[in-house]
Amino acid sequence: MPLKQEIPDELKEAAEAEIREKQKNVNYTTKEYPVEVLVQKYMDGQDEDNNELFVPDYQREMAWDEDRQSKFIESVILGLPIPYIFVADIREDNNDLGRLEIIDGTQRIRTLAKFIHNELKLRNLKKLTHLNGFIFADLPLARQRRFNRATLRMIQLTEEADEEVRRDIFERINTGSVELNEMEKRRGILRGSFLDLIEELSKNSKFLKLCSFSEAAIARREPQEFVLRFFGFLNNYKKFEGKVNDFLSKYLQNLNEDETADYKRMQKEFDSMLDFVDEYFPNGFRQGKNLSRTTTRIKFESLAVGVALALRENSELEPKSVHWMNSRDFIEFTKSNASSSKNKVIRRVEYVRDQLLSQL
Repeated sequence: MPLKQEIPDELKEAAEAEIREKQKNVNYTTKEYPVEVLVQKYMDGQDEDNNELFVPDYQREMAWDEDRQSKFIESVILGLPIPYIFVADIREDNNDLGRLEIIDGTQRIRTLAKFIHNELKLRNLKKLTHLNGFIFADLPLARQRRFNRATLRMIQLTEEADEEVRRDIFERINTGSVELNEMEKRRGILRGSFLDLIEELSKNSKFLKLCSFSEAAIARREPQEFVLRFFGFLNNYKKFEGKVNDFLSKYLQNLNEDETADYKRMQKEFDSMLDFVDEYFPNGFRQGKNLSRTTTRIKFESLAVGVALALRENSELEPKSVHWMNSRDFIEFTKSNASSSKNKVIRRVEYVRDQLLSQL
């Protein structure tokens, strides 16, 4: 049954005024460029960071695997519809170069550049099966030229679109997309000082070694996810409620806005935890048969948070043994399919803490 309600005229007028005001900031034009022009705009000046078409810092690293890249190239060759690329005209006050910030489409642009520069070998194509194993240089000259002339459509926001508008569009495009994981969305949506600290700590060489992050895991921004989980559960594990992703996003937002946050103390606590794990845990955060595989999130947060909690009680802690890491209890608490209910999170981290402190 249709809803019935009476909205006052003054509220309707206020709503219309708000719409008109917000629309001023999202003016755009639609353009169409050949592939070779897009790649040129992206590549020329890239090393000097003054290329016309550039990837902003809140965007992700190259994340498509070669199968996904190959399928995209196949779509271009077949002339299939390609989603619009979103860019924004950036006016820089001190050094305006008329650059275009890619809001959505970095994976497509990077894939085109790789293919044209013979850095991508096509594979697992389902339609153009005879092209499997080809690089761009293997195509006949006529086909190379036709590929370079293929056009992609672009929506270009005008100079009036400020950074807030650009990030809002990034969020609307990517929230709910299967192509972005939670940490990638946070990086695009929840920028701030605490996220900068997470970015810095995620590059710690000792941290990367102890967790044995693969290149694929790094591309998915797993190290940043692990750092966020460490601080989120360390400082709030007894208050944790609801879904983990919502809990972590809220914690990140709160710390970004907290002007009293002591980042130096937080970094020191993170480093102390890593030093302890490096000294006393023979395999770092990795346990089980396959030590070359990236440790699971649950195992990392259990050990990392448990160690940090123990060090808070005794900064000079020197355990005589860590045999409990092979115990049935610990394996059960930290198996990959273990849930993240509040009680189980508390049980995991406090088990590690108590095992370490019990050896005093």
